[in-house]
Amino acid sequence: MSTSQQPDPKDRPARLTVGVVGAGRVGPALAASLQLAGHRPVAVSGVSDASRRRAAQMLPDVPLVAPAEVLRRADLVLLTVPDDALPGLVTGLAETGAVRPGQLLVHTSGRYGTKVLDPALRAGALPLALHPAMTFTGTAVDVQRLAGCSFGVTAPEELRLAAEALVIEMGGEPEWIAEEMRPLYHAALALGANHLVTLVAQSMELLRAAGVEAPDRMLGPLLGAALDNALRSGDAALTGPVARGDAGTVAAHVSELRRHAPGTVAGYLAMARATADRALAHGLLKPELAEDLLGVLADSTKGDAG
Repeated sequence: MSTSQQPDPKDRPARLTVGVVGAGRVGPALAASLQLAGHRPVAVSGVSDASRRRAAQMLPDVPLVAPAEVLRRADLVLLTVPDDALPGLVTGLAETGAVRPGQLLVHTSGRYGTKVLDPALRAGALPLALHPAMTFTGTAVDVQRLAGCSFGVTAPEELRLAAEALVIEMGGEPEWIAEEMRPLYHAALALGANHLVTLVAQSMELLRAAGVEAPDRMLGPLLGAALDNALRSGDAALTGPVARGDAGTVAAHVSELRRHAPGTVAGYLAMARATADRALAHGLLKPELAEDLLGVLADSTKGDAG
């Protein structure tokens, strides 16, 4: 073989024309990142006024066209629509003949692997599932956040290197996820990231109610340290009244929450029970203290039912 011979294009995608179907927060950011890597965004579709503004800001001078026209113009098409809309979109595009043989069709849903792209596969498309494990704002900062971001990658074996190459070009780190594991993978991310936002927002509201003027400044160092410790040490990082078995303190918490923020009680109790179970299983919570603690949590749950 000649040393000047080019590698198989499936192993490393050449410079591609890029299209985006669904100008939500994710698609324009990924397209802008691919543009920095030398690819060329050529078309984007969006329905709402917000998506059109976002496309104009993040992909200036890229024309806004219908989805079928995006597929006609692009070698690589990013399908960045909500999870529930993805199957219908793929089926519709395939049935109308918009999909071209050899076209790279990439969706960014965490829930789905590549089977959702089967209608397009039958039309000759090359299916990839590339899900960035990142929260998006819909602004240029998202492109910077992709540096070092993990992507959940699912693709046919013959396209695996191409999928990983695209992720690396966007500055990300590919993590292979088996097709059948995609829903579990996505549930894990939602459990951590989405619920974290709810917990932090509730905590800030309670601190304001308690008279704290800058709850964000108070929580920042604490939550940053807790996150770092948890990522490093897992359950060994557990601290606080539940892990210590301070049943009286937990009972006082529940009482105050019922008075000042009853909407937070159910979440507090659910997380306290989960924390107690994990602390007990890992030997952090002494069994003799766990009994009183779990009794308080059970009584509090009965109070909710009443």
